[in-house]
Amino acid sequence: MTGAGPRTDRRQRLAVQGETEAERTLLRRGMRVLERRYRRRFGEIDLIAEEGDRVVFVEVKARRGLGFGRPAEAVTPLKRRRLARVALAYLQRMGWLERTCRFDVVEVLVDHGEKPTVRHIVDAFRLWPNG
Repeated sequence: MTGAGPRTDRRQRLAVQGETEAERTLLRRGMRVLERRYRRRFGEIDLIAEEGDRVVFVEVKARRGLGFGRPAEAVTPLKRRRLARVALAYLQRMGWLERTCRFDVVEVLVDHGEKPTVRHIVDAFRLWPNG
């Protein structure tokens, strides 16, 4: 069976809601969002922002509850490597290879009828021991 069904639609709505809440959080913190859903054939970064002179690559994880653990726990080592690859492609395209960057995760917990809970994890992971 192929195609988008009700379950896929619900997941997509949750993802879009999570990205919207994450973007609001970044803007409230004084960051400037440069890209949303930056996609390459080998992966996607949910949000790319600037904080001062730093480029911030943001992975957004939205869930309806904690039954499967914290949303940030879904950012596995494989996911981190894919994010890094897309981030490098972005930095190369922009001519920004010398700019400082970091990887953040924004968790969004959505409970029916309640205001979403947002947790911004700054510098959530590093790919190399020294950053």
